[in-house]
Amino acid sequence: MNLGGTYMGTERRLNERYKVSIRVRWEGPRTRLEGTITDLSIAGCFILTEDIGVEKWELIRIEMLLPGGVITLWGHVIYKADEIGIGVRFAPNLPEVERRRLEFLVKAESVRSAMKQKK
Repeated sequence: MNLGGTYMGTERRLNERYKVSIRVRWEGPRTRLEGTITDLSIAGCFILTEDIGVEKWELIRIEMLLPGGVITLWGHVIYKADEIGIGVRFAPNLPEVERRRLEFLVKAESVRSAMKQKK
């Protein structure tokens, strides 16, 4: 990481992530909190939140609170940034309906991102 806060290493993610601001509720085995998804891909997300009571590799339930309804997903905590948030990889066996809703949301964010870059 350089002094400006930009990661300078090799990108290991296979799926492009998009900057978003989506309210979420998330629940682990010992805690239930709210937060904001700040980046999103078809494979995972980063949730800006307190990480009280959650451990790396725990399975959590995520409810994305969108104007058109709620998308409920499951994922594993793969990264913890103390007092900042958690990185989550979505479970591979999501229900088909929720997977399609996530795919639609990510596609919409990719279009929005492309339009923003053209301006």
